[in-house]
Amino acid sequence: MKSINLLGSTGSIGVQTLDVARTHGYKIEALTAHSSVEVLEKQIREFKPRYAALVDEAAAADLKARVADLPVKVLSGLEGVSFCAAEGEGNITLNSVVGMAGLKPTVDAINAGKTIALANKETLVAGGKLVTDAAKKNSVDILPVDSEHSAIFQCLLGKPRNSALKRIILTASGGPFFGKTKEELKTVTLADALKHPSWSMGQKITIDSATMFNKGLELIEAVWLFDVDPDMIDIVVHRESIVHSLIEYDDNSVIAQLGHPDMRLPIQFAITYPDRFESPEKQLDLWEVGNLSFYKPDYETFPCMDICRNAIKKGGLYPAAVNCANEEANLLFRQGKISFCDIPVLIERAAEFTSNNDNYSLQDVYDTDALMREKVRQLAGF
Repeated sequence: MKSINLLGSTGSIGVQTLDVARTHGYKIEALTAHSSVEVLEKQIREFKPRYAALVDEAAAADLKARVADLPVKVLSGLEGVSFCAAEGEGNITLNSVVGMAGLKPTVDAINAGKTIALANKETLVAGGKLVTDAAKKNSVDILPVDSEHSAIFQCLLGKPRNSALKRIILTASGGPFFGKTKEELKTVTLADALKHPSWSMGQKITIDSATMFNKGLELIEAVWLFDVDPDMIDIVVHRESIVHSLIEYDDNSVIAQLGHPDMRLPIQFAITYPDRFESPEKQLDLWEVGNLSFYKPDYETFPCMDICRNAIKKGGLYPAAVNCANEEANLLFRQGKISFCDIPVLIERAAEFTSNNDNYSLQDVYDTDALMREKVRQLAGF
């Protein structure tokens, strides 16, 4: 029986991962979160992990007092999360931490020989070379949890021996602002941007979907996961979120993976791979879906996709730079300090301060993170 170190257990992906574990009886070895004491306490009491961690020191102290009657070791800070990622008997580390905070725990888990189920895009975007080199060195599998990358991974499992992959086609919902013009986007609010048509996600990721930056992150992630050139990846807007992504072979045959927009399926497949078990996702009835529509992305109105494509083409620290600049710009928008249309402008302008370095270290990534956040705030007037 596989056991799981779950990072980010109180977020959307984390909660759904626990739903999968509950359904199939998987052992939870470790749970981590940022500061959600009450939710994490309930999870600890149900799943009885050996370890738990909260990034927030005060919250961790509170949690430790709350679960003093249980045989769980409570840790704190990023080091505590990294410990939970790498230590213990968990043979799968599922990382659903949001943002750059997920990078070091992933690297530590890989170096400890854990299989990685990855729902944290920023890990590969910011530190792709570091992460993939470490995975090769330690013979560790990185299994995608994102619905799009899981779809690509599943399609590639049937790859004929003598055929070549010609193209990856990432599907995008288009977010809440599909069809809007640049002029219309100037007045959108945070509440508008959080109205995602298909998926229930945290605020940061939902805003990334609205700007289409999320799809740019997925493009960069796909480059590292599937070892392809950025120009082999196309994006298509698919409003129904039923086709999760497609691949095209050299004979122009296209293979797709379909399913309802339910993250429990890709989560479960990353945990159970190479096996498939009965899923909590409901069966797909195409006659109920009715129509599947596809549209070319509006790269002019939503420039974040090209910002990301250009960054991975430049290589080095540029992907980390645009990712970190976006995290800060996204935060400023959520705080009401900048407009929605300021986000891509700030990302692009801040990234100009990046120094290219193909042989970067983990510290170089963190230094880039700090620089980009500083530059975004300066450019925004804060």
